[in-house]
Order: sequence, then structure tokens, then C-alpha cells
Amino acid sequence: MPHLHLPSTEAAVTAVRAIAREHGREATVTDDIGADRTSRRTSAGAFTVLDPDGSLPHEAFVELGGSPAVTVRLFPEDDALITVDGIEFWDIPRDAVPAFLRSVYDGLAHVKGRFFPPGWWLIVPLPGDETYKEPVPGTSLTPWLNGRVR
Repeated sequence: MPHLHLPSTEAAVTAVRAIAREHGREATVTDDIGADRTSRRTSAGAFTVLDPDGSLPHEAFVELGGSPAVTVRLFPEDDALITVDGIEFWDIPRDAVPAFLRSVYDGLAHVKGRFFPPGWWLIVPLPGDETYKEPVPGTSLTPWLNGRVR
């Protein structure tokens, strides 16, 4: 199932703010605009604001209030880093960010454990058989993660 296309970082920020409102969360946004301000633009020259193609890259960092602690870092390259209760999900397509957040806030995200090798995994299912999972570092779970164990 294809996700709604978000053509820009600003469109993704607008979608994240809408989801925050739906779930009664406060959203704090920090914008970095220009090649000299975005994190992945190490090849840009000193004091260079534009990319070689003349575009102005836009990166945003969104902190969402409440439990679990969620942050979203939207990169100009159409991907995102989403952190849920300290667990980092890298390379999430920008178009999948709203579905990812809905899965977390609607209770679809869950934790699974294994006996051998021992460990916990945070699993975030999205519509259309798309699933993201990351290991939970350490041996103890936060209260939010503990409440999601299956």
C-alpha cells in the first residue's frame, strides 16, 4: 500500500504536526535550511548555502511530547530518523513517517523477546506488510516498552 507522497521536508513537518494534534501531543520543530546548516552536507563548501543544483536543502528536527518519547529528524534526501523511547529507526522513507507515527500512537507497535540469543525487539508494523524492527539495547525495558511486550 503506497503512502501519501510528501514532496518536501515542510510537507512532512505539517503531517507530523497533524498527527501530534490528533493524539494530543505537543510538537516542537527546529528547522535547518541551507547546505551550510544541514547535517549531511559535509561536501558543501564553507558558507555555501545552496546545493550544486541551486536548491536550498531543508532539514527538520521534531520533538513530540508525552510517552513514549518520540523524535523525528527529517533529512533533505527524502528519509528520516525516528527515535522511539531511545530506540533509533534509521532510513525511514519520508512518505512512511506519518504511518510510522500512527502505528506507535495507535498501539500497533509492540515488543518481542527471544530466549536465545536473548534480547528484545521493538516492532513497528505499517499498512501494506511493511514492518520496521530494531533491537532494544540493554536488558531492561522502559515502562512504555514493558507495556508493549507480546
